[in-house]
Amino acid sequence: MRTTFSIRRAALVFAAVGALALTGCGGDGDGKKKSDDGSGKGTDSASTVELPKLDGENISVAAVWTGPEQANFTKVLDEFEKRTGASVTFVPAQDPIINFLGTKIAGKQPPDVAMIPQVGAIQQAAAKKWAKPVGPEARAQLSQNYAEVWQELGRVDGTQYAVYFKAANKSLIWYNAAALDNAGASEPKTWKDFLTTAETISASGVTPVSVGGADGWTLTDWFENVYLSQAGPEKYDQLAKHEIPWTDPSVKDALTTLAGLFGKPELIAGGADGALQTEFPTSVTQTFTGGDQPKGAMVFEGDFVAVNIAQTEAKIGTDAKVFPFPAVGAESPVVTGGDAAVALKDTKGAQALLTWLASSDAARIWAEAGGFISPNKGLDLKAYPNDVQRTMAQALIDAGDDVRFDMSDQAPQSFGGTPGKGEWKILQDFLKNPKDIAGTQKQLESAAVEAYKS
Repeated sequence: MRTTFSIRRAALVFAAVGALALTGCGGDGDGKKKSDDGSGKGTDSASTVELPKLDGENISVAAVWTGPEQANFTKVLDEFEKRTGASVTFVPAQDPIINFLGTKIAGKQPPDVAMIPQVGAIQQAAAKKWAKPVGPEARAQLSQNYAEVWQELGRVDGTQYAVYFKAANKSLIWYNAAALDNAGASEPKTWKDFLTTAETISASGVTPVSVGGADGWTLTDWFENVYLSQAGPEKYDQLAKHEIPWTDPSVKDALTTLAGLFGKPELIAGGADGALQTEFPTSVTQTFTGGDQPKGAMVFEGDFVAVNIAQTEAKIGTDAKVFPFPAVGAESPVVTGGDAAVALKDTKGAQALLTWLASSDAARIWAEAGGFISPNKGLDLKAYPNDVQRTMAQALIDAGDDVRFDMSDQAPQSFGGTPGKGEWKILQDFLKNPKDIAGTQKQLESAAVEAYKS
């Protein structure tokens, strides 16, 4: 299965994202929303999905989302309540979600639906017989609205268990425009240029890169982008399936490349120790506060960074701009991720919620709120609040089946999705000591062998 945007096509499309950011990307530029003229936020509110009446039924949904993401998802659930009469409760979950769900199931209190962010976790839920097959109404929405690859990502042994609701382009560098302008730095195209840009910013008196190392998943994303661009898609697929070991020379090359950044503490906000105490949301907000003297001038992560930028006074397109992850090899990489809804109870309400989340109506609600990209090809692009998100969403849809998924999310959760364990912990240790490349490879391989055999 092929799962990350086709590298060449995505590089071209996302180059356009940077250009759009430079020219501004929010509505008319006067703070007003546009109407349904093809360039603004207004969309046709006519229903595109039929839902059953569920008066008096209580449905619970578990997800790891917090803050603005939880608030925006709640808007989606509120509309479902209005249309069905059901009452929906959001259940805050913790990573690793498969462990959280196991505890709930053992206590005979599973949520009706769980939003699962890892392919490997979906496979585990199906193997444990926790997940219930997707019903015909939701499958019909999937068939109508989704490319085959997004349907396949939610299947296990040919049975549909998951509905992908939220996608992400995880290959973007967001930056404080004033900090780069003051340093006389420009958007880099290659990894070599990226390091040169970082040095230029550092010389201006601003630390160039903000890293959310307290959250190990951000470090897996750093590795995956470097690896995909440098080793290529075929190797990426092989490593994702553990068909080649983590002691492979291609892994050594990628870690060596990363060490060129991680091994220079003066280039990272707070140095390695500071980065390891910085959670992802803070890594973003500290980049876009402090005017032209932020704690870090650039921050790497996906389109969802926009949600955290919105918690600052920075405006996307003027204060906050974006460029594609720099090319380490011939082309810039683009890695995608996503969150899928899985029913843990085979009830009318759970199946109706899956149907709702597979619809373009549900996707439109969060798209309008921002910080969201949908793999739903039935969603009118007018729903997105600015040209940056609109372009990223179009790229995802245009890629069709020619996409690849986040590597760590394809792995067993004990290796690729558990705080303080496996790849997350090993890469945090690598950030602290990037000289020990051989030791890091051996630890990664040992942890992978244990996880994949179980």
